[in-house]
Amino acid sequence: MAKRRGGEAAPSFTQRRPDMMIARTPFFRAGSNVVLAGILLMLLGDFLFALNDAMGKWLVASFSVGQVLLIRSIGAFIVLGPMIARQSGSALFKVERPGLQLLRVVAATADTGLFYAAVAYLPLADVMTFYMAGPIYVAAISHLFLGEKVGWRRWVAILAGFGGVVIALRPSSASLSLASLFALVGSLCFALSLVMNRVLRATSDTTLVTWQTLGALVAGLAFTIGSWRTPTALDLFAMLLLGIVSCAAHLMITRALKLAPASTLAPLQYSLLLWAAVFGLIFFGDVPDTQILIGSGVIVFAGLFIFHRQKVVDKTVPVEAVPRDGR
Repeated sequence: MAKRRGGEAAPSFTQRRPDMMIARTPFFRAGSNVVLAGILLMLLGDFLFALNDAMGKWLVASFSVGQVLLIRSIGAFIVLGPMIARQSGSALFKVERPGLQLLRVVAATADTGLFYAAVAYLPLADVMTFYMAGPIYVAAISHLFLGEKVGWRRWVAILAGFGGVVIALRPSSASLSLASLFALVGSLCFALSLVMNRVLRATSDTTLVTWQTLGALVAGLAFTIGSWRTPTALDLFAMLLLGIVSCAAHLMITRALKLAPASTLAPLQYSLLLWAAVFGLIFFGDVPDTQILIGSGVIVFAGLFIFHRQKVVDKTVPVEAVPRDGR
């Protein structure tokens, strides 16, 4: 989740004891209220991400993906500015494993750009279906490149999730398009960025978000050359709002994960699929077809099973369980 998509880093999934959470949040007097607050914040954050995605789809119908990325990144710095000011300048430049930091920035930027390129031509629900498979890919990538143990049950779930993607992709259909491949490759970049978040967990969120946003800004600037279109005041405001809302949603989800167990919140990420279908229908008249519904159902089932098995085996949910959305 994820969307998703450039401008924000995957939050830490460190779980707190209920008494510690209550102590840090005096407004709540009972553990159940704290968990409920976390659930509500998670749902609100996912709602804002989905609304942001719908607004992005509306904008890329009139402006290039590069221009949307550029102005969106400027909007994100409106929120990031105070956070950066509270952090020492050296912290932004003295980062661990700079090669992997660069790989993460490239993956996250590609994730965001390809998402917008895909929704320019495909319904929101279709693209979100591909991106919901991101955490499933993470399990496979973590095994192949990080040497993490993945049991046979999770391998079956990974293959089932990939089968759901194939169903949604419709490889034998005339509807297979470049936009579908954008969504598929974008979801793989999303998964790679989640793995990098896990590897670079010692780096502060502010540093990760700052470099990720700078990467999107540079890419947006490069792809805007020759395709700039002067926006109206409303369009400019909407593009700036993309960055602002993304950061706000990220902060909500980060806070939610401090109030409630990740295992409780992880399944709520699939509300993004519901909102994508609702906003697609309301704003664009898109109705998901049968293959998308079947494919998304398989992906959701596989993802939930992987979360369950991770909890059984490790007693925790992995860092990548809830996507930022990405975007």
